[in-house]
Amino acid sequence: MSIIIPGTKLAGSAAYSIDQSIRFNSADTAYMHRTPSSTGNRKTFTSSFWVKLGKLGVNTQLPMPGVTHGVGSSGISLTTANVLNAYIYYSGSWSGLLVGTRVFRDPSAWYHFVIVVDTTQAVANERIRIYVNGQRENNFSSEAYPSLNTDTDWNLSGEKMWIGIDPSGSGYNGEYYASEMVYIDGTAYGPENFGETNDSGIWVPKDVSELTFGTNGFWIDGRDSAALGDDEAGSNDCTTSGLAAHDQVSDSPTNNFAVLNPVDTYGKLAGEIRNGNLELKDNSASVYVHGRATFGFDVTDSDGFYWESCDVVDGSGIGGICEDNAVIPSGSTTGFTGARGANSINSNNWYKLDGTTYYSTSLGVSSNAGDIAQFCVKNGKLFIGVNGTYVLSGNPATEANPLFTGLTGIFMPFGGLYSGYSYNTVYNFGQDGTFAGNKTAQGNTDANGYGNFFYAPPSGAKALCSKSLGS
Repeated sequence: MSIIIPGTKLAGSAAYSIDQSIRFNSADTAYMHRTPSSTGNRKTFTSSFWVKLGKLGVNTQLPMPGVTHGVGSSGISLTTANVLNAYIYYSGSWSGLLVGTRVFRDPSAWYHFVIVVDTTQAVANERIRIYVNGQRENNFSSEAYPSLNTDTDWNLSGEKMWIGIDPSGSGYNGEYYASEMVYIDGTAYGPENFGETNDSGIWVPKDVSELTFGTNGFWIDGRDSAALGDDEAGSNDCTTSGLAAHDQVSDSPTNNFAVLNPVDTYGKLAGEIRNGNLELKDNSASVYVHGRATFGFDVTDSDGFYWESCDVVDGSGIGGICEDNAVIPSGSTTGFTGARGANSINSNNWYKLDGTTYYSTSLGVSSNAGDIAQFCVKNGKLFIGVNGTYVLSGNPATEANPLFTGLTGIFMPFGGLYSGYSYNTVYNFGQDGTFAGNKTAQGNTDANGYGNFFYAPPSGAKALCSKSLGS
């Protein structure tokens, strides 16, 4: 797991920039599919995609097209142990099977996968090759390869190809952001065709528009929110299900945004978090749950940082900041040691939250379903607004009347709720101004032109994303 601090070099300047990704939310049973009308090359093909993981510890179909023919399925997934499982099941047995040993469980990172299948190769272990961030995966707990010149079920006319769901068409739904989903029919391309190492030693995307895509190849990047399955390389569009315009988000491999962290402090958000790690949802556990975001910052930064949350249900919101090393419990308390923020768990008003102290004095703002809370941190001060008005006459521009002051050190955003009252709260660090479709985006950006916020960030304040932070 990475915790990203503003000022840390996340990636150097790259010539190629990606403006969006597609959010697959498993609760929406989101997936894509396409059925080829012509048979292409069944022996040789390549799949490349970038993915930022959401839910962990579950069987998750990764966004390489998977197929099912007869009695078996073929595709690539992450297992409940968060390791890769690439499989070709044919004629009642495994024709190819690679089960990895490397664990993928960093919700702050964008991973790049390239899967190359080429059964014409004389050497068996060259017939399926997997690359992650430009490096070949070589360590597997199970390892089997197709026979020489095997015809797979990919690129077969009439054989449906599935993305984000088990190749049988049900189960193992993806919970992640996917970007630059490229499928190549007939060519075994290496990772250098899709990415490169920049001057900072970081693996970054390359423009793929000049590649040869073949009969059934496609390039899906989600640039058209009204048609997320559009093929930018030709006419091999994918049909979508469970995906909406608000599932086009600004989080991308070249501009990485903060999200809530499902593995932070003993996984207290496990089972609570969805919609790309931006929504906290009740799971009837009858306890308070809290979790930090994946980005931290120097609380004394003079420009400041800004983010928002939306209480979908009245009384669901707890949010603010805490030290990066605070221990976040799960249990009976509204807050926790080191928490500084506000809550609306009493459905009448918003209240100040200081550590485990739940103040009974109202902040002067009533609590209602659909409330948008605003968080701004600068010069060691925390300001919180509700629906466009900062509480207690706070003014981040002049730094007057902060809710908290005198803060120093590295802090992180946190969110929480009481699980048991059908609550849910959605957070926006700048990647989704619709709050998962609950609001109409207003298109307000940060001081550098990044993000999509409902309310205009205070002058100078930055979104918690890598480009805004100088990377």
